[in-house]
Amino acid sequence: MKPSYSRNGRTCLAALAACLLYLPGWAAALTLEQALQLAEQQTPSLAAQAAGVDAARSAAIAAGELPDPKLLLGLQNVPAEGPDRGSLNSDFMTMQMVGVMQEVPNRAKRQARVDVAQAGIQRASAEQRVERLQVRRETALAWISALAVEHKLELFTTLYEENRLLGKAVQARIAGGRGQAADAVAPRQEAALLAEQEDQLISQRSRQRAALRRWIGEAAEQTPVGRLPAWPVDAQHYRSKLQQHPELGAFAPMTEEAEARVREAVADKRPDWSWELDYQRRGREFGDMVSVQFSIDLPLFPGARQNPRIAARHAELNRVQAEREALEREHAAQLSDDLAEFQRLQRAVQRSEDSLVPLAEEKLALSLADYRGGSGELSAVVAARRELIEARLRQIDLQEQRALSNARLYFAYGESR
Repeated sequence: MKPSYSRNGRTCLAALAACLLYLPGWAAALTLEQALQLAEQQTPSLAAQAAGVDAARSAAIAAGELPDPKLLLGLQNVPAEGPDRGSLNSDFMTMQMVGVMQEVPNRAKRQARVDVAQAGIQRASAEQRVERLQVRRETALAWISALAVEHKLELFTTLYEENRLLGKAVQARIAGGRGQAADAVAPRQEAALLAEQEDQLISQRSRQRAALRRWIGEAAEQTPVGRLPAWPVDAQHYRSKLQQHPELGAFAPMTEEAEARVREAVADKRPDWSWELDYQRRGREFGDMVSVQFSIDLPLFPGARQNPRIAARHAELNRVQAEREALEREHAAQLSDDLAEFQRLQRAVQRSEDSLVPLAEEKLALSLADYRGGSGELSAVVAARRELIEARLRQIDLQEQRALSNARLYFAYGESR
């Protein structure tokens, strides 16, 4: 009853969370934590993995049991010639037989099968953890990219307002007789370019929402809100957690399963046996009979039968161990690359915030002052504004890339659950 209650409870919580997200006041906002919770509740792949764990547990119940008994029915010693041909009660040797037979695999084989089934449960659970990690990571990456687009679109409100002020400054200078009539076109051209960039971002927003919808469903239509995540990055801690990565941890039950299959193959060298109990009914004038017999397998030719299977299982075990070592090296190299990339992006964001954007703002302010004072050209102001716009958008790009790099590290090595 407890597992059923737990599943029903999780279902109710998922439904409640989904309803809350669509209530007024909730529908316009989607935080990262809400997106992660929805992904865990709604992603079909996690439901599939949970079903896989249930299947492995159910399969393990019968792993060490004996095979089903066999019912035996038959006729023995029925005359085929002479006057009693085909008769079932004329000859004292004719018997109608009913019996039961039970095969008994050797104990080592049954234990190995239990070990295989238990390792299968552990492997299914490990694969579920790996899938959960991937779902949370991919959801976070999709949410970060969606939020970065929103930050860029929010910037355009400021850009349009600055463009409007630039247009007023140009009109004022033309009205004062210090500018050329053609200068009035420049602000409108810039506004058109801004609108084109905004259209591209709106299209990008749709693509990012579609990517997020894969993980959280219709809730992806809500607007991501909040700041880009910034989890602490501790290189030494991450390296120490490398061996605990879920993808590497999945190889422990895989190795146990392969070792159990080796033991199962070795157990084939031990003889299995079976017993049979029969009741034989004869004619009324003859007494009925009971028979008991035992049979034992004779593994006399292991070189052609058992040994090749044992060698195949050993090869499978070696393959699993080699794949784990290869994946460990891959993760170690990936971790070094991710740390180096995060550090590069960290410096790039800092440089953008401390130098590139402030310098672009200063250049624009000086160009605009020169233009208003009559010593500068409008083309210099427009070029400076374009540089500032690109610097601001690039800063958001760098912040997004840093957050994506941070998320990859965190969900691989920093998350404790």
